[in-house]
Amino acid sequence: MRLHVIARGKIGRSPEAELVARYEKRIAWPCKLTELPETGGNIPPPITPCRTVLLDERGKQLSSEEFAHLLGRWRDEGVRETRFVLGTHDGHGDAARAEADLLFAFGKATWPHLLARAMLMEQLFRATAILAGHPYHRAG
Repeated sequence: MRLHVIARGKIGRSPEAELVARYEKRIAWPCKLTELPETGGNIPPPITPCRTVLLDERGKQLSSEEFAHLLGRWRDEGVRETRFVLGTHDGHGDAARAEADLLFAFGKATWPHLLARAMLMEQLFRATAILAGHPYHRAG
């Protein structure tokens, strides 16, 4: 299953960009990063079947293990692509929230957009490591 991170705004050269690149290299699953301008731009068509996850402050909070098991279940059900969408500073509209398969939050705190992107990449690496039985994740 391809993991596709779609984010509004350019990350440029920054410490966060270095973290994103570091985790992208470590993820064993196919992974794609798409940056869109703050407004407009076209999201590439999905590989179907597809799931869409919006990073949203109103979303569900999952442990790393729960997140990994969800991705593993989708993979095992034949989902070919899971899209993780980070919106603009104003977040996502009601229509996008209603269409998403999951609203996912990194807790109740508000996180800077670029840091949220790096945190997502780390969680994707962690989830795939959990599913592979890799010792990176130390549960308990």
